[in-house]
Amino acid sequence: MRTHLLFGFALLAVLCGSLAPAQAQQATETPTYQKEFAYGINFNTNGGLIGGGMVRSTHQLTADMARFWMVEVVEVKHPKEQRVQNPYTGGVYVFGKTNSAFVLRPSVGAQKVIFRKAPDSGVQINGLVGAGPSVALLLPYYIYYDYTKRDAQNRPISQEDIRAEPYSPEKHRNDVFIYDHAPLFSGINDLKPQVGAHVRGALTFEYGRYRDAIAGVETGFLFEAYPKPVLLIRALGTPDDQLNNRYFTSVYLTIYIGSRS
Repeated sequence: MRTHLLFGFALLAVLCGSLAPAQAQQATETPTYQKEFAYGINFNTNGGLIGGGMVRSTHQLTADMARFWMVEVVEVKHPKEQRVQNPYTGGVYVFGKTNSAFVLRPSVGAQKVIFRKAPDSGVQINGLVGAGPSVALLLPYYIYYDYTKRDAQNRPISQEDIRAEPYSPEKHRNDVFIYDHAPLFSGINDLKPQVGAHVRGALTFEYGRYRDAIAGVETGFLFEAYPKPVLLIRALGTPDDQLNNRYFTSVYLTIYIGSRS
């Protein structure tokens, strides 16, 4: 986390300087387009293989300055999550996991051109800063637990009884009977929101061979905070607030495509 913070503060400092008000002559320039719409996939240090997705709408103010709004949806995982396989059933589950977290992040911000590409080719570099609320949607993590009655030799003496339940390290202490993880949205009826806030700073490297189409990558730093810890995992004998965090930092990369008008 310390590395993420150092990287983030340095990036934000650079971006704040680059987003300073443009010179008077730049303010009078007319951009070649007025609006831009992009969407893409996100990779980040708090997510899985693919962190999530985003859409962004940008409105050009001058040749070098723009404002934007965006919506990002990503999965946030606990850094101590550990996948465990049941040696008897082959089922896989995450030890101690209580909730899956999907975070909705609406953002507004400003963007400035740092290096402009040639009209029909090359790479353009933009700097942006943004902020907004974060809504963590906590989805209970379900497992299949085997309640089948067995004799002293572990042989079933009743009809098979395997139930889908929210995983509880206190209730489901015998790992051998954790049959497998249940489908992702098994606990959708118990979805709980938790509201926080975030701030981001990033650089975009944009390639556009045609004036009305864009493709690029955005790389940056995000800091997120909540009023209380976000409950992701639990463990016997350890308070929840010692295992779970209120503050999250991440470095991210978003690959996007879009269009201009």
